[in-house]
Amino acid sequence: MNSILLHVCCANCACFTCKFLKEKDFDITLFWYNPNIHPYSEYQKRLSTAGYFATLQDIKIIYNTEYSINKFLHNLNYGFDFPARCVACWTLRLEETARTALKEGFSLFSTTLLYSIHQDHNLIREIGEKIAREYNLEFYYTDFRRGWQEGIEISKKLGLYRQKYCGCIFSEEERYTKKK
Repeated sequence: MNSILLHVCCANCACFTCKFLKEKDFDITLFWYNPNIHPYSEYQKRLSTAGYFATLQDIKIIYNTEYSINKFLHNLNYGFDFPARCVACWTLRLEETARTALKEGFSLFSTTLLYSIHQDHNLIREIGEKIAREYNLEFYYTDFRRGWQEGIEISKKLGLYRQKYCGCIFSEEERYTKKK
């Protein structure tokens, strides 16, 4: 059985991802680190729901609850527009996942970001693999999007809080202004 540290952006993205990894005989530990989520009340809802999901599924979870919107915004030195802001955000979270994987004795890590049909898989994979090389780890990539609808159904069946945007202040604005 392979042990994997799985960065969890939200419980909804974890539903199919964890089901898939369990079926592939992975021993999953979730890792919560999402300083990008805004506002703080949204952060708390997602944090709580991730913990609830982990409990329901009997999956271990490691929390880094550093809420630092300032750190996230400071990390956006490449710009606020897509995809630069997303690259900075994914890098911030995957680097922390890799550091935690190394500290906790994992050789393999991944992210539930790979479940979302709204994320750029090629960029996430590239970032994950680059960070894995830097930390002498392995980044597990698979296209979890194949389970998009199944994950939604699982999430609804479990009664999980379902958010309406990726989490950052920019995606929240886009949600209301319909910018893409």
